[in-house]
Amino acid sequence: MKSGFGNAKGSASILNPRAKPLKRPSQARAIFTVEAIYEAFVRIWRRNGWSGLTTREVALEAGVAIGTLYDYFPSKEALLSGYVRHCLDALLLRLDLQVVHASELDWPTRIKRLVRLTCEPEDASLPLFNAEVLAIEHQIAEPKHHRRVFEELTHKWREAFAACSDLPAQPSQAAIDAWLIMAWGGRRYCVATQPTAEQTAAWLSEMETMIRSRLLNSP
Repeated sequence: MKSGFGNAKGSASILNPRAKPLKRPSQARAIFTVEAIYEAFVRIWRRNGWSGLTTREVALEAGVAIGTLYDYFPSKEALLSGYVRHCLDALLLRLDLQVVHASELDWPTRIKRLVRLTCEPEDASLPLFNAEVLAIEHQIAEPKHHRRVFEELTHKWREAFAACSDLPAQPSQAAIDAWLIMAWGGRRYCVATQPTAEQTAAWLSEMETMIRSRLLNSP
């Protein structure tokens, strides 16, 4: 069962064990409670920043007992890890519903949506990627965790291209993986360097144009 950004089982970890969520909610009431905790976490993070955020304040703002919060998140690092996993799951679901299984799309529209959702999620209120997260993600993730996220995204991208039944020819899996690396890596670099809106828009446009051109001119 996925428990946080790491989700690792059975292998040794260099992370503080308290940096991992203890469990994921499975019942409707528990899911509602954890989502309320995440919402409070985001509000306090935006208001006070990471250094000003405490689990006690999150529990108070979410309207839950501190013991209830600790049932899931033993530290604010564990809360961040769980929240990042929550956002990644939401992104994967959006890709599934709006790209892979959106049967009415022609292939150029499907690919444009794939790039946009991967690089620029519609819900900008979810701070999955910002400079603060990049600065502290070493506290919640190891290379194997980043690899797991990459594998999940490559699987979804391969499904998206497979859904393009009107493509003249399907690209190779190696090409799809390379495009994802460019898109996902570019997104992270944009977060780190904070280019202007015009520069970001130009990058997204070039990503889309490059992939369309490669698909149309593939041997």
